[in-house]
Amino acid sequence: MNTSTWIRRFHRWVSIAFTLTVIANFAAMTQGNGHPPPWITYAPLLPLALLLFTGLYLFALPYFSRDRTRHSPQRSVGDQEAPLA
Repeated sequence: MNTSTWIRRFHRWVSIAFTLTVIANFAAMTQGNGHPPPWITYAPLLPLALLLFTGLYLFALPYFSRDRTRHSPQRSVGDQEAPLA
């Protein structure tokens, strides 16, 4: 498994963890007086930071890949631009 596949899989699992921590945060707010403990309030921040870095990597991956030239449209000999007069 290459690095991109590992990071993509990690990003998916961290997104699940982030979603669960946000749900736990809202559930804790509905209980009691509306102020959950600080560890529940700040729990989504670590998965969110990980999502930021892995998401930026996955976003930039197509722009910096080695085989980018393979996906670019090829110009044929007859497709040259006409010179400006």
